[in-house]
Amino acid sequence: MPEQPVYYGSDAIADVLRAHGFRHIALTPGASFRGLHDSLVNYLGNVNPEMVLCLHEEHAVAVAHGYAKVSGTCLPVALHSNVGLMHAAMAIYNAWCDRVPMIILGATGPLDAERRRPWIDWIHTSQDQAQVIRSYCKWDDQPISAAGAVHALLHGIQMTQSYPQAPVYINCDTELFEAPCDLSPEAMQSRTWPTIDAGALSPEALEHVVGMLQGRSRILCLFGRMERTAQAFSARIDLIEAIDATVVTDLRTGSTFPTQHPNHLAPGALMPTSGVIDAVREADLILSFDWIDLGGLFRQAFGEPRAPQPVISFSPDHGLHNGWSKDGCEPAATTSSFAIHPDQAIRQLAVQLQVAPASQSLRPWQAAPRAAGPLSVQDLGHVMYDTLGGEAVTLIRTPISWQSHFWPFSDALSHLGFDGGGGIGSGLGMAIGAALALRDQARLPVAVLGDGDYLMGVSALWTAVHHHIPLLIVIANNRSFFNDEVHQERVAITRGRDVNNKGVGIRIEDPDPDLAGLARAQGALAAGPVTDVAELVRALEWARTEVHSGQVVVLDVHVTRSY
Repeated sequence: MPEQPVYYGSDAIADVLRAHGFRHIALTPGASFRGLHDSLVNYLGNVNPEMVLCLHEEHAVAVAHGYAKVSGTCLPVALHSNVGLMHAAMAIYNAWCDRVPMIILGATGPLDAERRRPWIDWIHTSQDQAQVIRSYCKWDDQPISAAGAVHALLHGIQMTQSYPQAPVYINCDTELFEAPCDLSPEAMQSRTWPTIDAGALSPEALEHVVGMLQGRSRILCLFGRMERTAQAFSARIDLIEAIDATVVTDLRTGSTFPTQHPNHLAPGALMPTSGVIDAVREADLILSFDWIDLGGLFRQAFGEPRAPQPVISFSPDHGLHNGWSKDGCEPAATTSSFAIHPDQAIRQLAVQLQVAPASQSLRPWQAAPRAAGPLSVQDLGHVMYDTLGGEAVTLIRTPISWQSHFWPFSDALSHLGFDGGGGIGSGLGMAIGAALALRDQARLPVAVLGDGDYLMGVSALWTAVHHHIPLLIVIANNRSFFNDEVHQERVAITRGRDVNNKGVGIRIEDPDPDLAGLARAQGALAAGPVTDVAELVRALEWARTEVHSGQVVVLDVHVTRSY
């Protein structure tokens, strides 16, 4: 009889990844993943999942983060040993705060001291490696056998994709990947666990909420973390028109409702505007659909984390709150709270109220008049929309100073939101991951990044070029970490000191970095600096053509230092 081929622990893990339909795995090379690398290349043939090679672990996690924001599912990440995990920690925190699913495979040098090579295995081996990120991941495990690793992987995939979603971490001894095992390839190729159902409103709870809606003329709906599907997007419009509520959306969470809809309160910004605060004060009922920092919003409106009017919250997010991380923000005192997916609440309310399909009529969009002189971020947004808005565009990221009226959002993929944890340097990686998820869709992927964010992550561009991931990056280049300038000015004014020193230690100038040159060094096409409207229009038209032909394009656009 022919000898049976040897089946290794890493082969079993690769088969489970394939069984779940994962199309890609993001990673940086590392000795701890020699076995897994071999399984992906030789056992699976680097076809499904395909290795997405990144030049830094933080980029690998950011790529998976952006991918999840589009697809709602995982792009697995492999991080090399303790040093890879520490490199990736900031990006993992971003993904945690943004509540995206992510399965992270870690590795450690041999835990058996007798099997460690001199020096290198010792410095790359840590006891309880997951302790580095345990406070900002949903679950972790450190299996000691191939069978245990398969069990951990199945459990982790189920955990991360069940609501509320967040990254999970599975750390394996490098010996586990490289050792033969007695598992069955056929069994591994069919091993999947179902996602845990997020639950639903009980009949009594549903009746209570419907009763609260009766007789209210100033209902305010706060749309936070929600599904990014066309069906869920349409269902929200149907419900809002049926109850004639005002909607506030959050640029941090992306496009959850059409911004040109008559019931949408505009403009929206990264932080609540005075118009939003007024709407909160004037409402006679507030419905919060997994809104980020509900207590903080009420504190801004009422001076305390409670509102005088009835408040109903739909969010299970409290299940992820812990003592170390305060990303759950200030708790809000609510009238009723239900630990369910916010879109599930909308679906149930629509059925209970017998909601009919809405008209979905939108207000016409019109750019504000442009002032003469240098380009502002608002000018940039308006010119981009006038030039590119005739086709389906996904704004993957926008800078801190962006507002929703710069560019109308009309569907669930119009805008993907912010980075979650405010970790500068994530923008390019997230843009590449999102563009990868959009590659088979008829949409133009565009990210508008600040120059500081771009400079911290510029080598991630190589991954997009290498893997032929079409993408347009527009840099809103104010030659400064400008958000800090704003803070320094406030401090100087408060203390009666010279505000002209606000840029010291903050400006990115003398010399100005060659942002387009850095892009070309990674193999991307680039132009700039662009400084006026006519030049910007020409550059955008050229960039669109190149991206549609499969290129990665970077435009360096100089903008004013202002909010």
